[in-house]
Amino acid sequence: MNRAEARVDLNQISANITALINLSGTPVMAVVKADAYGHGLVPVARAAVEAGATALGVALLEEAITLREAGITAPILAWLVPPGSDFKLAVDNDIDLAASSIVALEQIGAVKSSKRPRVHLEVDTGMTRGGFLNEWGKLDAHHVSNIDIVGIFSHFARADEPEQEQNNSQRARFKEMVTTLESFGYTNIVRHLSNSAAILRDEDSRFDMVRAGISIYGLSPDVNNLGSSESLGLKPVMQLRAKLHLVKTVPANSPVGYGATAITKVQTKLGVVAMGYADGIPRIAKDAGVFFNGMKAPIIGRVSMDQFVVDLGADSTAVSGDWVIVFGDGSHGEYTADDWGRASLSINYEIVTRIGPRVPRIYAPHVY
Repeated sequence: MNRAEARVDLNQISANITALINLSGTPVMAVVKADAYGHGLVPVARAAVEAGATALGVALLEEAITLREAGITAPILAWLVPPGSDFKLAVDNDIDLAASSIVALEQIGAVKSSKRPRVHLEVDTGMTRGGFLNEWGKLDAHHVSNIDIVGIFSHFARADEPEQEQNNSQRARFKEMVTTLESFGYTNIVRHLSNSAAILRDEDSRFDMVRAGISIYGLSPDVNNLGSSESLGLKPVMQLRAKLHLVKTVPANSPVGYGATAITKVQTKLGVVAMGYADGIPRIAKDAGVFFNGMKAPIIGRVSMDQFVVDLGADSTAVSGDWVIVFGDGSHGEYTADDWGRASLSINYEIVTRIGPRVPRIYAPHVY
């Protein structure tokens, strides 16, 4: 029996993707990088394609190869494949590659394969991270003579802040760079700019395809600026639960955990939860905890490598071996990934993505 489980509702993945397709009115690329944001790369990718996603997006080449080895034949774009990578492996496996530098284009174009490389040009429109910037004006026919340019894309820096002028300037810059590319004769290309936040709030940036990441997992890109999952028509997909390794009554004035950073104020029952920072529970977390029998039990003391302690309350009926919910969709009053993000001075993205490999993923049609 597992001591902890991340329970993933694949039916809800499908429902979220359907909602995003209907909202955007454009083809959806399901972003499944980072082990599908901690939800499980292959199962989520299969569910996404079955739900109507027209393509899959990953960061790393090895992620794309894993999908191909699992028998997934849908189009895949890998966008963090630096110069020096095994581009032939990508081309042989029908994996589209992102290129953001001339040296990358040259190396991709030098691949010897029975298949022609397919490339999406990544352009920097103002995030100042990946993408062509000063080299954009140096591109010529020589650099793309042995490849097919099939797409052009960029990434918003502040789409989760819809009122920011930078969104408008990035969109305008993207259109300019698309126009330049089209002037070279590349008119049958896929233009994609929107991430989850832009899908939800920016109709003008959807173009030919949108890239849905955090939203397919039912989480809001920014609770403060965009609203909750529920208000966005999404439902969180993952429920994280763990067993109480031990429940015991302790007296008032008992120091708890490393550094004795917390001391019980009254006699109470404490529960030792069988998860820790080695499993992805943030060591910094405060004002979060677990949910048991209709009640929240907050963390007390520091999170350890393999366990953390919660204050169940003097009247709790919990016993050693009981399951507790670390986070879920919040519909029963439990903590959510958003709550854990705030409690860790972070965001929901990090909470779900950092759940470690020691925690098995359990796939079920309905887990709540």
